[in-house]
Amino acid sequence: MNPLHIGTGHLVRLTYVLRETGPEGEELEVCTQEDPFEFVFGGDEVLPAFEEVLMGKTSGDTFQIALKCEDAYGEEDEEAYVEVPKEAFLVDGEVDESVFEEGEVVPMETEDGETLIGVVAEVKLNSVVVDFNHPFAGLDLYFEGKVESVEVAPASN
Repeated sequence: MNPLHIGTGHLVRLTYVLRETGPEGEELEVCTQEDPFEFVFGGDEVLPAFEEVLMGKTSGDTFQIALKCEDAYGEEDEEAYVEVPKEAFLVDGEVDESVFEEGEVVPMETEDGETLIGVVAEVKLNSVVVDFNHPFAGLDLYFEGKVESVEVAPASN
């Protein structure tokens, strides 16, 4: 039986190490065999430049992908820093003080119910500045990994 080559509609499982800039850069993320990265190819789940390099690969193939910032998550956007009044963090009528620490990850909901993940960038007297940039915005990325499996994606309902 011929191995399946990565293409549109395939369920792909990868293991990799993601580093900033290049092979010697700071380690940002690791996906292991116990917890591989899984996505449906062509389903707008990953960066287009990332998919482009994986196209046609098969189980067992290794890869190195270097993405410049503009092909990854783009530059940091100053407009993604939003000052939020502390009252927005009410839980059961009380302000949840535990979220007021720099670096704390805070899920927030937009007016139309969309959940956004932000990181507390600054704590002020009556407000908190939350950074809604992607954590890898402003970075060149370098992936080094292996295709663990390629299969036809199960039909979704």
